[in-house]
Amino acid sequence: METLDKNTYYITTPIYYPSDKLHIGHAYTTTAADALARFNRLRGKKVFFLTGSDEHGQKIQRIADEKGLSPKAYVDQIVATFQSLWNRLNISYDDFIRTTNKDHETLVQRIFAILYEKGDIYKSSYKGLYCTPCEAFWLERQTTDGKCPDCGRPVEEVEEESYSFRLSNYSDKLLEYYKTHPGFIQPEASLHEMESFIKSGLEDLCVSRTAVSWGIPVPFDKKHSIYVWFDAVINYLSALGFLTAQDNRYQSFWPADLHLVGKEIMRFHTIIWPAILMALDIPLPKTVFGHGWLVIEGEKMSKSKGNVVDPNLLIDEFGADAIRYFLLRDITFGSDGNFSRDALIRRINADLANDLGNLLHRTSSMYEKYFPKEIPELAEELGEEKDLADFAAQIILEFETAMDALEPHIALEKLWTLIRRTNKYLDTTAPWTLAKNKDYSRLARVLYSVGEVLRIVSIPLSAVIPTSAAKIRAQLGLPKDCFWQEAKIWNGWEEDKRIIKAEPLFPRIEDEKETKDDKQNEVPKEEEIEFADFLKVHLKIATVLTAERVKGSDKLLRLEVDLGNEKRQIVAGIGKAYEPDSLIGKQLAVVTNLKPRKIMGFESQAMILAAEDAGNLAVLNPEKLVKAGSIVG
Repeated sequence: METLDKNTYYITTPIYYPSDKLHIGHAYTTTAADALARFNRLRGKKVFFLTGSDEHGQKIQRIADEKGLSPKAYVDQIVATFQSLWNRLNISYDDFIRTTNKDHETLVQRIFAILYEKGDIYKSSYKGLYCTPCEAFWLERQTTDGKCPDCGRPVEEVEEESYSFRLSNYSDKLLEYYKTHPGFIQPEASLHEMESFIKSGLEDLCVSRTAVSWGIPVPFDKKHSIYVWFDAVINYLSALGFLTAQDNRYQSFWPADLHLVGKEIMRFHTIIWPAILMALDIPLPKTVFGHGWLVIEGEKMSKSKGNVVDPNLLIDEFGADAIRYFLLRDITFGSDGNFSRDALIRRINADLANDLGNLLHRTSSMYEKYFPKEIPELAEELGEEKDLADFAAQIILEFETAMDALEPHIALEKLWTLIRRTNKYLDTTAPWTLAKNKDYSRLARVLYSVGEVLRIVSIPLSAVIPTSAAKIRAQLGLPKDCFWQEAKIWNGWEEDKRIIKAEPLFPRIEDEKETKDDKQNEVPKEEEIEFADFLKVHLKIATVLTAERVKGSDKLLRLEVDLGNEKRQIVAGIGKAYEPDSLIGKQLAVVTNLKPRKIMGFESQAMILAAEDAGNLAVLNPEKLVKAGSIVG
């Protein structure tokens, strides 16, 4: 029976197989789950976040034998490294389940017996193909050249007495469920893949082994051990105390809101697991989401290829929050994503050091410089502050929508438009000029408004980079704990607060490769030109009248500018750095005597001057307002 308490959220990761230490791909899954769990806690939901380890099976048995250890002694060592990594990554799980736990083993045996008594499990014999690394059975037509369709490694032919689950009885029920519950399998490509797999013909599933001793014994036939995947998926129920006197968790949290898994194990979670639940007459999870792989130069990480990335080494070098942010921001959730050290450094420098860290650091520096003691009464808000407030409210709504849609990469992209816009607000309002003119009341309002944005963004950031978000809040004089509703309030920061100066939140990383390239670039001497050549370039100040995005491009903006005695159209590739509305009324330096050219159907009649540093783009504009058409020289 589905829970009536709609204010709960149950999220799970796969339980990871302790055949070796975890790599960055495992960290990606768990970080994504953690961000979703934290986000829902912020909204006041009662969250249960489950992760753990899947410890039985033939592969573990063989590795332990090779190392001269008992399987339990071997997995104890590896599982300890899992828990250490999750601690270092600040993973806020509510329970870590191990399939060697006695209460889990008891429930697996009980469910096996229930299904046997119902006739859904029956005694048989199995002859076919088995992939030990994946612990998966395959039909010959499903393999390619004798290799597993999932991992590509050779399969083994096995023949043994077994118990089987009547999976074939659930083909039509599964397809009908997919049809009536369109959000059950995500992304959509995975849905089509599972439908195709079922329509190709489901065979009954072997659910016990006699050749494997490292497993949970079949309760009524001790020479059999229960198939590792049947054992593994039951963890989502055993962690809730299902069928025990302590089943309060089950009553509160089932059905699960989200099973977050890698795409390679979608078949187990969207075919085998739902069929078992149907046989037990238990509601199915609301959503199973199969995310993509992290790839290195187009190839999935694997120990055999030698391209496994150890997340512990990355944490040592860059810190946990930087790794968390990169994984959630750079990877399109649901698709494969490329991982590289260079991309990680670029993202840290551009987003965390330049955009967020610089906004916090320079504003705190101005508080220290201009208001070392008391903060004056704030001036009334002007249109600039009201526009910033409206934009912040819009971004918080869009962040929430994207997270609910399981699109954390989009949620963070939205949030960074607010951070970048606030940096531009600081440039436009020019606090240093206000201080020079002794307009301290207006200056206090400007710095307060930046602090207010930082207060607001610290709330969603607490789900993504929790340690850094707590540091931001400490500098703002705010408690570590926060609630989502606070992000929807403008002027929620006390007026007498200040941003306390501290060490930079994310120091810029000087990459060895970049430094080497810079030195190489310093060697050639710049070509000198005559003054007469410089005079051939006509530079003028233009005032932006209108600005809009060019359809079909996320980079191009189409602007109409005033050059004093004429108006011109400019198409510029600044759309990732600037929102169109933020440019209206802004003055820019432009080259006016370039030959016009067509860009995506629009004639560009001048060129905007801009500077770029590690992806951080800034247009050039005069320090104070001048007449449109003024000559730069």
